[in-house]
Amino acid sequence: MSRIGLKVIEIPEGVEVKQDNNTVTVKGPKGELSRTLSSEMKVNIEGNVITVERPSDNKEHRSLHGTTRSLISNMVEGVSKGFEKSLEIIGVGYRAQKQGNKVVINAGYSHPVEIDAIDGIEIDVPKNTQLTIKGIDKELVGAVASKIRAIRPPEPYKGKGIRYAGEYVRQKEGKTAK
Repeated sequence: MSRIGLKVIEIPEGVEVKQDNNTVTVKGPKGELSRTLSSEMKVNIEGNVITVERPSDNKEHRSLHGTTRSLISNMVEGVSKGFEKSLEIIGVGYRAQKQGNKVVINAGYSHPVEIDAIDGIEIDVPKNTQLTIKGIDKELVGAVASKIRAIRPPEPYKGKGIRYAGEYVRQKEGKTAK
């Protein structure tokens, strides 16, 4: 039995959830999200509680049960609180700066890397070695953070690169002379 799928989703104050066939639309103070879910899962909206039911215990339905519940829960949390990921830039000369609606990152390449603004995502640069990605769509926030981290992933010898805030990078020992 899916323990995640059985949990109910509380709808906070100021959030409105609508269902049209297998499309769920969530409207809140931060914005609006809409997602088409599997037609086999049954989503019940009663008062300020959402529950997800599955038609049978076959493997596909069991796997969709928890996933569907998590997707709806993330939509509700996104429009009410929002999501945020922080990145750190570590290395001599590595820095980021905001220019208009795009972010320019110098990460040791011969050219600066430019990241254009994406709809629904806000990239802040509180310090020139820190980035904060904010938005209402958890999947999109994570994808943008991953894309920025992929510009220069942390390397294991000196630890230089772009990493998530609080990410631990295991240091390797370098070569030794005989």
